[in-house]
Amino acid sequence: MTRREIREHIFLMLFRKDFYDSQDLLEQLEIYLSQLGEPTIEETAYLNNRFLAIIEKLDKIDLMLSEAASGWTLNRMGKVELTILRLAVYEMRFDEDIPVKVAINEAVELAKVFGGDDTPGFVNGVLAKLA
Repeated sequence: MTRREIREHIFLMLFRKDFYDSQDLLEQLEIYLSQLGEPTIEETAYLNNRFLAIIEKLDKIDLMLSEAASGWTLNRMGKVELTILRLAVYEMRFDEDIPVKVAINEAVELAKVFGGDDTPGFVNGVLAKLA
């Protein structure tokens, strides 16, 4: 799996966060991972660990987003945009292996695939304030 594919899978796993409570979310994670086809044990472990690490830091991430997204509350943001931003902020602030520019670029690419026409610009603008 490429880094981009891994990031996309993490995005899809995180997207479920706002639709399930904590107990059901872990079950959803297991279901998602079981449907991935043939990931290696290392890939599965990495996806699982990354997902849990982001969930653990979600309060801090959401606080940073609230401060950076002036005029936008997290409740007003679309779920796609919010999920992309959460993933990108985690990569920017808590993952030393990913350069900030790469995290922003990858978030914009996810926004092009999963968001609407205005999503890439919105995501780029919010992340630029955090950078």
